[in-house]
Amino acid sequence: MTGLVVENTLPKDWETIRFRYVANTTKGKLPEKSEEEPSSNLGGVPYLSMEYLRGESVPTEFVFPNSMITADAGDILLLWDGSNAGEFLQAKFGAVSSTAALLLPIKFQGRYLYWLCKGIEPILKTFTNGMGIPHVDGEFLKNLRLPFPTNKNFQQAIADYLDRETAHIDALIAEKERMLALLEEKRAALISQAVTRGLDPDAPLKSSGLDWLGDIPAHWETTKFNWNIYIIEGQVDPESEPYSSMMLVAPNHIESGTGRLIGRETASEQGAISGKYLCQKGDVIYSKIRPALRKVILAGEDCLCSADMYPLRPSDKLMAEYLLFLLLSDEYSTWAVLESERVAMPKINRETLTTLRLPLPPIPEQVRIIKHIHSESKFIDEYASEVMRSINLLKERRSALITAAVTGQIPPEEMAA
Repeated sequence: MTGLVVENTLPKDWETIRFRYVANTTKGKLPEKSEEEPSSNLGGVPYLSMEYLRGESVPTEFVFPNSMITADAGDILLLWDGSNAGEFLQAKFGAVSSTAALLLPIKFQGRYLYWLCKGIEPILKTFTNGMGIPHVDGEFLKNLRLPFPTNKNFQQAIADYLDRETAHIDALIAEKERMLALLEEKRAALISQAVTRGLDPDAPLKSSGLDWLGDIPAHWETTKFNWNIYIIEGQVDPESEPYSSMMLVAPNHIESGTGRLIGRETASEQGAISGKYLCQKGDVIYSKIRPALRKVILAGEDCLCSADMYPLRPSDKLMAEYLLFLLLSDEYSTWAVLESERVAMPKINRETLTTLRLPLPPIPEQVRIIKHIHSESKFIDEYASEVMRSINLLKERRSALITAAVTGQIPPEEMAA
């Protein structure tokens, strides 16, 4: 089987070993159903969901370990299924998720083994497979050959070196990610100011009469949502033509807070079977679930959208792009989040939306607002792209550094602290 390197290219005193002799893998599983809801106060432990392991959420569910696998902080986990299949993570204390496997070391100290696993990660990710859902090929993993130095002191030196160097790179990445967040905040503030206060800072204001909106320019009107926006009704069959060949937009295809489409799949490619809404080019497509994510786009072509979204068609008194930016604004999002929290699954229902009152500037002013947002956003987006490229380069450097260290390409003297 393949590995990180060809064996005869390894430095002196290095060998290779198949993964099956390095560690055993034990799969996690879903929490058991119980009438009594476990909690941290009852001796439960956090359930290590993939989102929690990746630092994208805090633990909201506690489970009793019972027969579940429990990981200690620092244990090595392998994400077995899903879009991140093949990624190794260091565990936090808790019950192992059904999406992860716990590595039980047979050989090598934990810190060195972790970096060795990170070194094979790109190879493992390449060979994930499955019927629609990527997953790790267990046999491929077991037979994967790993390089290692026979000198245990050098193994420790590699682990120390990578701990130190990747921490430095991670700090740079975190700093640049904070910069990206600030740029997004600046973009959001630009949009909110323009669509709720206009472009003239000296324009006289009046009360909108709406708690969520506050003051608006004195010459603006307000309008009821359903007076100037039609929510498309009636669904089509995505399994029949021409609909099966049309792009199908779902919330996961939209970037949060930017109004950008980040994924494109036809109804057929998604295996859609339930009814979908038919949208025209120029319609605004707005996700009614989890409104805090601000998922909304302007349809660039005739397409379908999922039942989790509202296809909105403005009247000739309201420009589609102005509506798009209004739905992205802080003011509207604050209102939407508060409204959605009244139900178990955060969602904006149709009745609530249709009775909402919106600001309605004159059409010429809507045109100027749209041009202004596009012009100012261009500079923000260009800077953000540069920052993102820098982050990607740092991540590539990090990956290359790990591979070089665990394959003996970095001399011991260069690893000295």
